[in-house]
Amino acid sequence: MPATVGRRIDRLAPVRRGTRGIDRRTVVRTGTVAAVAYAAWLAIGAFGRPYNFFDMKIYHGAVVWWASGNELYDFIAPSTTLGFTYPPFAGLVMLPMSWLPVAAAGWLNALASIAALAVVLAALLRPIVDRLGWPLWFTVAVATPMALAIEPSRETLGYGQVNLLLFALIMADMVGLRWRAKRGTHHDTADSALARFVYSGTWAGVGIGLATAVKLTPALFIAYLMITRQWRAALTAISTTIAVTLGTFALCGAESRTYFSSVLWQTERVGAADMTANQSLAGLLARLYDSIETPGLLWLAFSVLVLALGLSRAASARADGDELTAFTLVGLTANVISPISWSHHLVWVIPAIIVLADAAVRRREASRGLSARIAGTPPTGGVPPLRPPIWYPTLTGLRHGVGALALYLLFLVSPIWPYEHQLPEVSHYQDGLFGALMENSLAIALIVLVAALPWRPGAEPAFYHDRLVRAAQLTARR
Repeated sequence: MPATVGRRIDRLAPVRRGTRGIDRRTVVRTGTVAAVAYAAWLAIGAFGRPYNFFDMKIYHGAVVWWASGNELYDFIAPSTTLGFTYPPFAGLVMLPMSWLPVAAAGWLNALASIAALAVVLAALLRPIVDRLGWPLWFTVAVATPMALAIEPSRETLGYGQVNLLLFALIMADMVGLRWRAKRGTHHDTADSALARFVYSGTWAGVGIGLATAVKLTPALFIAYLMITRQWRAALTAISTTIAVTLGTFALCGAESRTYFSSVLWQTERVGAADMTANQSLAGLLARLYDSIETPGLLWLAFSVLVLALGLSRAASARADGDELTAFTLVGLTANVISPISWSHHLVWVIPAIIVLADAAVRRREASRGLSARIAGTPPTGGVPPLRPPIWYPTLTGLRHGVGALALYLLFLVSPIWPYEHQLPEVSHYQDGLFGALMENSLAIALIVLVAALPWRPGAEPAFYHDRLVRAAQLTARR
């Protein structure tokens, strides 16, 4: 028996030597990532809808039709009334898809969108994990499947949409503004002219310009850049949009004329305003009025109010040094005021969840420091210091944490679909007031975020370097 046990121990020796250099924390983290990814897959199956690249089939069919010598905007997908609704530049970008089968194009778009989302999350989470001391790879590996499981991401991938790619273009400009504000940290140590150009952030605005040329709603970010006097980035975005549009006009003059003179104004090409998937303010009002069309004057009045509120809060967030929240507020505002915002357009809830979660952590960290200072303050004149509330600092930041969790669960479960109705067949009040509330829940959440999303003072300032220098010079003179 002892000899047998000894031989078994000898057999395990190579295993012990092979695993000796493996960090147990890495094994646990890898298992956690796998578990989160599996849970996300189950959530998509439980709360998502049957996906078959429906929109990708329309895009693919349109560019194949166009490549065959036909007019791009004459295409109508079989068994539908839907055609190509994007500007001609988007058609040029999608034209290489005509060489691929539709399934291959759909999966290629899905993989590119997942990669783009992972890169964006790495950029957004980097300042947070550096402050908290968390490993970036683990945080991004957990956050990516969690973000993919919620309504906007899974609908984008399942329908073959491009929202995550446009989201990445816009957020790239935010990173560029951040690098421009921190010029000197990487710019001066870069090895090549290309690296210095990238880290300089002078290209910020190109992403917004390209996104605007593909889809018009990102133009609101140009307005934000102008309101906040980020003139260089605004001019870059405008120049990019104009250059791309004129270049497309030179290549595809007939399609460009058709789009800007006719297709752009045919709102019926994308669907009825009261469709459940339309979670914009216009869709909310149409469903509340139980009408196929949106009450125009009421929508215009509320849209102007939301626009003013969203842009003013974004400008205030930037002035307080939180560019991420500013960009998020602009994106959410665009979702609310757009006549059509399908549920897969609502990708701006992803940074909103990050902002809320980080605000909760920041407030708790600040309360701990303040509590320690209060406890260490000696009595003055025999009077004891003020005693903080009994919940302080334990529950500090709780409302922001609960808000982040509730927002994530809302867009994970997406309660709009069990209460989906379509006029004239079924009234939107078929399931009573609760059903109407659920059918409009995502739109209501967007409006609440525009009005109440907190910003984090000093979290991610993106002021221009020369502006900071001038401010320091003025302070020195005083």
